[in-house]
Amino acid sequence: MVNKETKLIGRFIIIIGGASAFGFTASIIMGDNNNTNNTNNNDDNENENDVDVDDDDSVPTVSLELYENDFNKFVECLGESYEKYGFVILEDHSVSLEEIERAFETAKKFFCSLTKEQKEKYFLQGQGGARGYTSFGKETAKGALKSDLKEFFHYGRDLKSVDDVNVNDVNDVNDEKNKDINNNNNNNNDNKKLHKYSSYMPPNVKVEEVPEFTESARTIFLALDELGNKVLQALAVYLKQDRYFFDDKVDEGNSILRIIHYPPIEKESAGHVRAGAHEDINLITLLLGADEGGLQILRKDGKWLDVNPPPGCVTCNIGDMLQRLTNHVLPSTTHRVVNPPNERAHIPRFSMPYFLHPNPDYVIETLESCVSEERPNLYPEPICSDDYLQLRLKEIKLK
Repeated sequence: MVNKETKLIGRFIIIIGGASAFGFTASIIMGDNNNTNNTNNNDDNENENDVDVDDDDSVPTVSLELYENDFNKFVECLGESYEKYGFVILEDHSVSLEEIERAFETAKKFFCSLTKEQKEKYFLQGQGGARGYTSFGKETAKGALKSDLKEFFHYGRDLKSVDDVNVNDVNDVNDEKNKDINNNNNNNNDNKKLHKYSSYMPPNVKVEEVPEFTESARTIFLALDELGNKVLQALAVYLKQDRYFFDDKVDEGNSILRIIHYPPIEKESAGHVRAGAHEDINLITLLLGADEGGLQILRKDGKWLDVNPPPGCVTCNIGDMLQRLTNHVLPSTTHRVVNPPNERAHIPRFSMPYFLHPNPDYVIETLESCVSEERPNLYPEPICSDDYLQLRLKEIKLK
């Protein structure tokens, strides 16, 4: 089964996979550009809008009702879609449309109502964008010469023993945390306050000016995490593993919800695109897309394909970590977000990809079921998921 990537154009879609660091499209922990399996690798984004798009093709839609009523059929349908496209559109999922709409409304309040200075105070120095705000023009797709036209906010997993803290206290908390972890004279009482993954996942930050923004982000994070686990169960069976193979490998994964704002396109932004061609870093990406289109995936024949899911649907694709784990049985597909036509350049675009990551200490070692004489192991040396993530974050200039 060969897998590709996705993009989103309709109202809501989830992407599984792509090459992002945490799971962000084309970027952090979730989103970057890894072109190991791509047929079209552009180092300069200026010509990305000039490639022909095939408008006659479309991505299959699969109902989550099959997950409950005919799981084997669900596995089969996902596999067939991934084999041809690398992604699938999901309908009848459990993510509340009311909560999705609320999330986009609060996102608009944060990005469009706050001043640049107000947003900048939620930037956490030295965190590689793992939590909080990343400013416009900061992220650059791997291999690209010009930065993406976007700003974003990251909400991550809440570790059970670490509470959300005020943004002004985050760096102090992290300093104390690292002191405790590296202290040779460990104080047992202090250590009980720290989760084993505290050094990998800083606390989330609360947006004081728009408190409902943080609350909504948490709700969407949990809903997409649950949906992502269902997809992984199907993929595990497809890969000839136990259905629950991934459960204990992602239960405390370094996953990220990236809330993205693509501002209106200015004339002086010529040569830049909203998101350059890239693959996601994580296992799978679950993407919620707003009304404005632009997401495209690169097909096996080298043509770009628009993805137009029905309203309320979710689109899913594979990330580089899963591609590596499966020895390219499930490939990570290149995708991008192109600039709108001139008549719509004044309209902003919002999207929310959820980058589902494994636990930070999980070792990515090629599955035996994905190796054969015809398919030799491309990755004989295993790698820790966090080490892989850190390498990729540097490539996309987030570290």
